[in-house]
Amino acid sequence: MGARRPTRPWHIRDRRTFADLRRSGRRTKRGPVTVIWVDGDPYQPPRVAYAIGRSVGNAVQRNRLRRRLRAIVSDRKAAWWPGAYLIGAAPPAAVLAWGELRGIVNEALDAVGHPDPPDRRAGRR
Repeated sequence: MGARRPTRPWHIRDRRTFADLRRSGRRTKRGPVTVIWVDGDPYQPPRVAYAIGRSVGNAVQRNRLRRRLRAIVSDRKAAWWPGAYLIGAAPPAAVLAWGELRGIVNEALDAVGHPDPPDRRAGRR
């Protein structure tokens, strides 16, 4: 057996986090995009997972949408909250123009329902 590839710090891989997202995550939906968030350790980077179902299209279409979502997330200029994010996309998201998809994703991430800005939270300076 070869060595295991290290997990990227921004990706969710463990079942416990997915269970927390399902059970107690804050959920918001903007158009064809759904974002679920659970709070996490303020000293750890935020982690992200993507849910792209088969109803979106074939593997090529799903992977293209996932790459577009990853690019939007990596380019995001707004502050991230510590914790875990699950970004889901319905079939109409696959045909949106880049700017429209980016706007919807950013709006959904901003609207998850945080009580105050990240820089004012305890432990964050």
